[in-house]
Formats: sequence, structure tokens, C-alpha cells
Amino acid sequence: MLDIASEFPQAPDLLYLNHAAVAPWPRRTRDAVAAFAAENVHLGARDYPRWLATEQLLRQQLQTLIRAPDTADIALLKNTSEGLSVLACGLDWRDGDEVVISQQEFPSNRIPWQAQARHGVITREIDVAVADPEQALIDALTPRTRVLAISSVQYGSGLRMDLPRLGQACRQAGVLFCVDAIQSLGALPFDVQAAQADVVVADGHKWMLGPEGLALFYCHPTLREQLQLHQFGWHMVAEAGNYDTHEWTVAPDAKRFECGSPNLLGTHALSASLSLLLDVGMDDVGEALLARTTWLDNALRSSGKGRVLSPASPDRRAGIVTWCPDEPLADCFQRLRAAGVVCAQRGGGIRLSPHFYTDYTVMERALALLLG
Repeated sequence: MLDIASEFPQAPDLLYLNHAAVAPWPRRTRDAVAAFAAENVHLGARDYPRWLATEQLLRQQLQTLIRAPDTADIALLKNTSEGLSVLACGLDWRDGDEVVISQQEFPSNRIPWQAQARHGVITREIDVAVADPEQALIDALTPRTRVLAISSVQYGSGLRMDLPRLGQACRQAGVLFCVDAIQSLGALPFDVQAAQADVVVADGHKWMLGPEGLALFYCHPTLREQLQLHQFGWHMVAEAGNYDTHEWTVAPDAKRFECGSPNLLGTHALSASLSLLLDVGMDDVGEALLARTTWLDNALRSSGKGRVLSPASPDRRAGIVTWCPDEPLADCFQRLRAAGVVCAQRGGGIRLSPHFYTDYTVMERALALLLG
């Protein structure tokens, strides 16, 4: 039986509620990194083929995590911004083309689209802080819309989107559907096929409990043939191990988006972290996390203090609860940080983000400090 508590030997005075930003690693991830470092010290790259086997294992784990049809659809990139930029810079834009995003997007899912203004692309920002956010996005689609790019969970409010509904609307309208899944992968079950997403991007350092600097980039096979490449190197070619030939073609699979040497240190770390999530099972992870955010939401709403900014409906909830205090926001945030509560100031409030393993006593102690 898994001993989850032993995987997270955090300092007793630490009240960590910031998984929506950068998550602590599990113990097994620390051990994997330490073992990889020791191997490099004592053996160098003698066993490099085994490192590549770990990389292939990571692709399989990510395939399982998002329920992708094939590992060939998955590339390992540096971060979410790079993945979104691969799509944004890879499309053959026409003057007047439109991209629809939400008004509340994190800059990673806004700036790459706005940067296409030089090609005449219009980025339309739609307010999703409404009764029916999906319908607001669907109503914004026009014959000129090329892409709908949306976060699966909004980073400020914690609003969870109905991805299958949006995906179906995109299919009917002939619009590409791009999902920034950084606030849901590792937190809740995810099904790329049910969502009918063309692209899914997510860095591993939040809910996947991994390091910064390594991200999933899923690209549907029919789309990857259409994307223009802007990064080139030895790793993205069909015969990546043939160093003598001067003739080359791009890799037929998603490795075409990986131009150079892989981040094998990050690979070992993220693979270890995902092994914990998959050992627990994403259904159980999601159930445990939603129980915690529901507890936080209920406690804050019943306190009679401040105002909960996150959606009240359970089916709109993921791992984020954002609360606006009665006192000045900056003062409240600094007071919490000084008391050992690791949280974030986002979306006009204090953003609390536990994970499936977070002990209820941690949340109780944090709320006592929060509510004063």
C-alpha cells in the first residue's frame, strides 16, 4: 500500500497551498534526481541508452495521463510558452485571421497569439466570468476564427471549462482547439480524445509535481503535418542517430518539434513524479483534490468574512480556491507569507491550491491565519 505521507516529508511549519504555481516534489522524485546525479558523477553517460529508455517511459506516462492514442503524438518541450508558440508560429496565417481566447488568460496563452499581429492576426479576448462561459466563447467564433485557445482551468478564479463542449463546437466550426492544461494535468482526469483537442500543452512543475523546464506538447497527427517549423537541429530529424549524412527529413512524429538535446535530468524527475500520480490513479487523485477544494470553499463561504471569487458550483471547481479578504489584499498576502502559508496573490484575491495529498490540518491552520 502506498504511504502517501512519506512521499511529502515537508517541514512541520510549512503550510503549502500553492500547487497552482510551483509544487513541491515527492520524495521519489528527489531520489530519482539524486540517483541520476550520482550516476553522472561516477559513470558519466556510460548508460545513456538507459536514460533514453526513461525518456520513452515518460512519453508513455504522459500518453496515459491525457489518454492520447499514441506516444508519437507527444513531444517533450521546455515549457508551456514554447508549446503554445510552436502552434502560434507554425500556422500559415492570413490577414484578418482571428484567435479567440479568454479575457482572463495567463500571459503564456495570450502573448504568443498577440505576437501574430504582425501577420494581420486579431486576438479576441472574451470574458468568461459569466453564467455560461463556454457559450460566450462559442458565440465569439466567426468564419475568420482559426484557433480557440483556452486554459482548461483559469489560473486566477479556478474556473474549470467544459472542454468536450468547446471541442465539439470547434469541430463543427472548423476551428483548431488548443488547450493550455497546466492547471488540470495531474490534478484531475484528462481525456484529450473526449475534448477533441488539436493541441494540449502543460509544463510539469504544477499539479504534475515535477520540475520546471519540461513540458508536454500533444499535437494531433493531422495538424503536425501542417505546422511550419522554426527550430531545427540534430534531434528533430527522421534519422537522429545518423550523424554522417548531409541529407535529412523531419521526424514523422511529434519529435519533429524537439530540435536539440533532451532534458534528461528533468525527464528522470518528471517520470518519477508521474509514477506517483499513476500509482494512486488519476480518478482517486481528482476525487481527493476536489474534496479538499470543496472543504476550503465551504469553510470560506461560511466564515462570513471576505468573498470567495472562485465558482460556487462543484462541477466548475478544480484545485484552486481564490478568496478576497476584507483587509487590503497585499497586507493579507504578506501576513500569510510571514506566517508560513505558501499561497499566491492572483485573480484579485488570495489563491489557495492544495493537492490530493494535502493534510486537512494544513488547511485548517492556514484558514485560522487567513480569517484571523
